[in-house]
Amino acid sequence: MRHEHVVTLLFLVGLGSTMISGILFVIFGQVTVRKLRKNPATKDLLGLEFMSGWDILNAARALSWPRRLARSADRGALRALHANSEALYLHTTRLDRVLARAHFWSLMFAGGWIVALMVADRLG
Repeated sequence: MRHEHVVTLLFLVGLGSTMISGILFVIFGQVTVRKLRKNPATKDLLGLEFMSGWDILNAARALSWPRRLARSADRGALRALHANSEALYLHTTRLDRVLARAHFWSLMFAGGWIVALMVADRLG
């Protein structure tokens, strides 16, 4: 296989994973985060929203990180920036947590893949 074809294939994998992550972002936001925003017990526990949709990323991160790490973030000095994982676990279903993990890790994969492609392109 020629070098150009390999690069194109690798780019398409990154593009596809980015699109999947975007679709999961919308689904997770509409299914789970909308429910959490409407719940008085959780609406103020979604973390600081730097821009529109940031609370979706906060919620996905809180439900995706290992519980021990998430609890550490809940108690840390920057806890106002993060969604409260304990409260979110209490008010979400298993499907919500599966959607959160699928979205968060596909986003991390897509971001890492794109960065790796940029480094590989720079190195030649």
